[in-house]
Amino acid sequence: MKRISILSGLIVLLSVVSCNSKVEEKEAEEIYTATNPVTIDTSFTKEYVSQIRSVKNIEIRALEKGFLQKIYVDEGQFVKQGQLLFKILPTMYEAEYQKAIAEVKASEIEMMNTKVLSDKNVVSKNELAVAKARLEQAKAELAVANFHLSATNIKAPFSGTIDRIPKKLGSLIDEGELLTSLSDNSQMFAYFNVSEPEYLNYETDIKNRADNKVGLLLANGVALKYKGNVEVIESEFDSETGNIAFRSRFPNPDKLLKNGETGKVQMTVPLKNALVIPQKATYEIQDKKYVFVIDNKNKVHSQEIKIKGEIPDLYVIESGLTMGDKILLEGVQKVKENDIIKFKVLKAADVISHLRLKAE
Repeated sequence: MKRISILSGLIVLLSVVSCNSKVEEKEAEEIYTATNPVTIDTSFTKEYVSQIRSVKNIEIRALEKGFLQKIYVDEGQFVKQGQLLFKILPTMYEAEYQKAIAEVKASEIEMMNTKVLSDKNVVSKNELAVAKARLEQAKAELAVANFHLSATNIKAPFSGTIDRIPKKLGSLIDEGELLTSLSDNSQMFAYFNVSEPEYLNYETDIKNRADNKVGLLLANGVALKYKGNVEVIESEFDSETGNIAFRSRFPNPDKLLKNGETGKVQMTVPLKNALVIPQKATYEIQDKKYVFVIDNKNKVHSQEIKIKGEIPDLYVIESGLTMGDKILLEGVQKVKENDIIKFKVLKAADVISHLRLKAE
């Protein structure tokens, strides 16, 4: 009985080994698909980190010293051009203004009396000229006093939105002290930095250069629904970064954009002889992208690649591959380093023409 049991166990074991061998043989016989990188003329959308600024953004400062008597607006409020914002206690300036008015009236009376006497040849013409000069001086002092008094009423120089108001009622305000900021957010500037090669391509290849129309991707990943225009390039490069600043203008009728926001300007960049591969031929490890390259012995080797840009279903390769490389197209999740595989090579042009979905 014991011999029969041992024989039965051996038969079962041999059956299992035989089945496993057949499975391994079947897996080994799986035929994968491969392709080559290919060069094409295309374009892709490149993103540039940008700083968003109001078309108009100024600091509102006190022109005169005094106590903050009135605050007519609130933080975040939209105000119109000429609207009264703050009032500095004007007691001293009102007194100076009234004094200047009185001096003008006195000088007018003196000049009129001197003119009467001059007409009768009682006083000389020079005395009349002196009286007129005194009147002009009094009028000038009145204008200065009027300016000082009017400067205690702080008005909006243009329509816009009020920023934070650091001072409270009754605060002693020094001349030149910050009261608030005012931003006109009807249109916004987005500043972004471009490398020297990209700048040269933009300026010299006018026919094929990037479109002046640009998009704006907001911090939450949602694109602004309005397109902007590249309208200004600064006059010099940053010596530390080697970049030059571009400025684009975006409409902002919904007032969604605020001064100081960040975003990404999206520019369409043309590419000539760009080396591309299907996205589904890649896999990712710790934010780095890889492909499996097949060598002359049909072994697969992991190869890190650098991505220059992304277009639907394709990656534009910056480095890591050449046109002569054979890369695994399908089955990147099934193979491992140094596996020997069977494969068939698909023409890159045919692969690209049938792509529909991006790689996952």
